[in-house]
Amino acid sequence: MKKIAIGADHAGFPYKQPISEWLQKNGYKVTDYGTNSPDSADYPDFAHPVASAVENGEFERGILLCGSGQGVCITANKHQGIRAALIWQEDLAELSRKHNDANIICLPVRFIELELALKCVEKFLSTDFEGGRHQTRVNKIAC
Repeated sequence: MKKIAIGADHAGFPYKQPISEWLQKNGYKVTDYGTNSPDSADYPDFAHPVASAVENGEFERGILLCGSGQGVCITANKHQGIRAALIWQEDLAELSRKHNDANIICLPVRFIELELALKCVEKFLSTDFEGGRHQTRVNKIAC
């Protein structure tokens, strides 16, 4: 069973539960790193724990949600072993996996509908990294 870490700030909170339920229904084990309410919350408080858990191998992939997707993406990418991708279209989710071996998807909840967010998550989780010439490039990402 694939293990997924998920986290969101207050703006991402409305999509966190529906995405978690979809994941569980589709055979994923989900660990929720919060937030657990729509009250104002700081996105790094959720992005760092998800990124750390993916980086240290506890989880295969992670999902982060905030209003624009930018805050959680910037925060997650501070971790050396993380390749977080800001996604708002299915083809971007696919390419982030195929070409960049992204291990965290960041979704802009204020800018995409839940149905599209679920399709992006599905594409992100079902797409494999192509390796080859892309592996050479991914190897050059870390500082």
